[in-house]
Amino acid sequence: MDSSSRDPEIAHSHDPQDIAERLKKGPQVTYLRDWVLGGIDGAVTTFAVVAGVSGAELSTKIILILGAANLLADGFSMAAGNYSGVKAERDDYRRLRETELRHIALSPEGEREEIRQIFAAKGFEGEDLKRAVDIVTKHEERWVEVMIEEEYGAPKANKSPFAAGAATFAAFVICGAV
Repeated sequence: MDSSSRDPEIAHSHDPQDIAERLKKGPQVTYLRDWVLGGIDGAVTTFAVVAGVSGAELSTKIILILGAANLLADGFSMAAGNYSGVKAERDDYRRLRETELRHIALSPEGEREEIRQIFAAKGFEGEDLKRAVDIVTKHEERWVEVMIEEEYGAPKANKSPFAAGAATFAAFVICGAV
């Protein structure tokens, strides 16, 4: 019996083949943050609109129409804002990638030194440090990825702007409708 089926704290298999397959896929993209932000904003702003206009002693029909209009308009606004934000992050990642490629081409030894200092800060030293730097800088694509993640803190997983916007809109409308 696999340890993951016995221990609820372990959510996946630790079989070497399963680990290799999981790592090959790369980090999982999640839209939980988009859902939470959209849901909270949908519930709060829709409640605020409905509560505000109900104080004006308007008919129930008008209050429901205003609430529905808020759901659609603010939901679209949140979705468009999130779409634009995620797209800007992806565009910035591409810009950072091009910057690092240019730096590697113009000053490879300076960039190797950055890698050396990054891994030294992680506790590598001596021959292990030299070997880590050699391994990372041997392949340009890996080198660039490490630089982007470590120097700029950019995430490896790239979210879809469309999916992020859709998650925000769906959460806004569903939670706001409640």
